[in-house]
Amino acid sequence: MTFSGVSTAAFGIRALLTVPAERAFMSFEKEDEVVLHDKHSEYDGETGTITQVMETMFGDATYTVSFEDGQETGVPEESLDAVESDE
Repeated sequence: MTFSGVSTAAFGIRALLTVPAERAFMSFEKEDEVVLHDKHSEYDGETGTITQVMETMFGDATYTVSFEDGQETGVPEESLDAVESDE
């Protein structure tokens, strides 16, 4: 079967290898203040600072967040909310 002159098999492979544009950027940067939302973490609901941004092989970002008495590593973006600044 073809789709605009390209076989569906080739289209499927290309779709797997292409990173969507919305995943090409990271929402948080180093030094951003965030609130962690993870019921399995001892820091759930606490405010911390992003100290490291890592990109997975799938183009997603994970973060290391430092708190007053420790840190949480490998935090996915969906577990964080930005702290609004007063500036």
